[in-house]
Amino acid sequence: MAFEKLQTVVLERDLSEHGLRAGDLGAIVETYGPGELEVEFVAASGLTRAVVSLTERDVRPVDDDDVLIPPRVVIDRASGRQLIARLEGPPKKPTQAMSELFDE
Repeated sequence: MAFEKLQTVVLERDLSEHGLRAGDLGAIVETYGPGELEVEFVAASGLTRAVVSLTERDVRPVDDDDVLIPPRVVIDRASGRQLIARLEGPPKKPTQAMSELFDE
């Protein structure tokens, strides 16, 4: 598929070295040779989180069925640590441990 500058895309894989996860939205800021893209990912505040060189296999176009689900931030009262949950739907089972839902 031919992507265009400023097109919104969905990341298809985690890029933990950049703090990005599959499903994050980005905007194509530059297209290079065949299948090569530069994509900017921003926080809700508008601050740039990362600008990454990717290939067309790493992203897909946004689809009308895509739904935005922001991460949930919870403060662990015992440790004071901030925990971030990326829920992609309801827990798999009612007894699922909360620790399985959160990234530190």
